[in-house]
Amino acid sequence: MQVWGVTSRGAIRQQNQDAYAAKVLEDGRVIALVCDGMGGARAGNVASAMAVELFMEEFLKTGQDGPIQEWMGHAASVANQSVFYKSVHDSDCAGMGTTMVAVLAGEQEAVILNEGDSRCYHINTDGIVLITRDHSLVEDLVERGELTREQARTHPHKNLITRALGAEPILMADCFHQPLSGGDYLLLCSDGLSNVVNEQEMLYEVIHGGEDAQCCQRLLDIALSRGAPDNVTVVLVKR
Repeated sequence: MQVWGVTSRGAIRQQNQDAYAAKVLEDGRVIALVCDGMGGARAGNVASAMAVELFMEEFLKTGQDGPIQEWMGHAASVANQSVFYKSVHDSDCAGMGTTMVAVLAGEQEAVILNEGDSRCYHINTDGIVLITRDHSLVEDLVERGELTREQARTHPHKNLITRALGAEPILMADCFHQPLSGGDYLLLCSDGLSNVVNEQEMLYEVIHGGEDAQCCQRLLDIALSRGAPDNVTVVLVKR
C-alpha cells in the first residue's frame, strides 16, 4: 500500500490551520488523517496540530490490540480531551477545535473515523463514493430535503459545522468500514478541496490524471487555480 499527501494555506488565508499525517506501518497497512482547525487566528492551527500529533502518538503506542475501531476511537478521544482541556484553560485558545478524518487501510478493509466536515472518498474505476457524512448545518438541511447537493455547495453557511474534536469533553465520532480491493483508492481532504473541486474532477485526477504520486498536487493546483479561499489538504491512499 502507498500513501501521499499535501497541504497548503491556499491563495487567500495568511495561515494554514490544516494539518495531516500519513504513515505506512511495518505490517504494510496505512494510517492517515486530516484535521482542519477552527477558533481564531492562533487557536485553529494549534487545535489541528495537537490533534494530529496526539492521535498518531496514541495510535502508534497502543500496539494495535483489540478491535481496530476501538483503538482508533481511543486515539481520537485522547486527542479530543487534550484539545478540549487547552481550549478551556488557555485564554488564547478559547473555543478552538478541529475536524478529523482518519483512516486505517489494510488489504481487505479500511476503517474510517470522522468528526466535522473533512471527508473520505472511496475511488476506483467504477466511480467515486463519499464514505463519511459531514457534521454540518448544510448536510442536515440536505438530509431534510431543504437543500439540494448543488445548493449546499454554494450555501453561505456551508462552513458551519455541528460537531468538532475538542468542542466537548466526550468525543462522539462516526466510524465506517469500507471493503478494499486491489487498485482502490481512498482520498481524504479538508473542505478547502471539496468546496471548490467536485467529485467527478477528483475521480478523473485519481484514475486518469497521471502518476499517483502527483495526484494530490494536481488537485491542489486545481483548487489554487480557482482562488483557493481556504486552506487545502489532500491525502491519497492506494491499495
